[in-house]
Amino acid sequence: MVTSTGPSGGSVDPAAIVRLLLDSGAVRFGDFTLTSGQKSDVYVDVKRAWTDPGRLDTIARALAARVGDAERLAGMELGAVPLVVATALRTGKPYVVLRKAPKEHGTRQAFEGEIPKDAHVLLIEDVSTTGGSSLRSIEIVRAAGGRVDRALVVVDRELGARERLAEVGVRLEPLLCLSDLRGAQR
Repeated sequence: MVTSTGPSGGSVDPAAIVRLLLDSGAVRFGDFTLTSGQKSDVYVDVKRAWTDPGRLDTIARALAARVGDAERLAGMELGAVPLVVATALRTGKPYVVLRKAPKEHGTRQAFEGEIPKDAHVLLIEDVSTTGGSSLRSIEIVRAAGGRVDRALVVVDRELGARERLAEVGVRLEPLLCLSDLRGAQR
């Protein structure tokens, strides 16, 4: 775990994020099937944390401290949207909401917002497992002419996302890893 610091509201101790995820019920232990189809004894649902404004603000402060020189923020519907919006409010950076599938009516857009040509876009995710959702997000941003070289994620489940994103030139930067949550539960 790395403490996040920056101009967007000071530092956020990773232990505080671990505690808020555990206290909100966002981390559950049992027998679960993940979106990827893999089985796991831990389920991480950051949405249970971001529905509380105080918890969302804490996560957004940690993300905002790591935005760096990105010109825009982007996140896939549903899980990343509050994280992207809250981080945008802290940093003043414009954001884009990416769709899982393009609208089937109207403009048939794959995203809402603007991605100017060559804009440096920072991807924000709630949880990464194999990186499939992140890869789709990167594809959308790049097809629109944006540049993506980093992805911030609240929790990396450590199941291959870091490696898969690296293959397309994107560095995954987690606030926490699943091992941090497992260690805190003991």
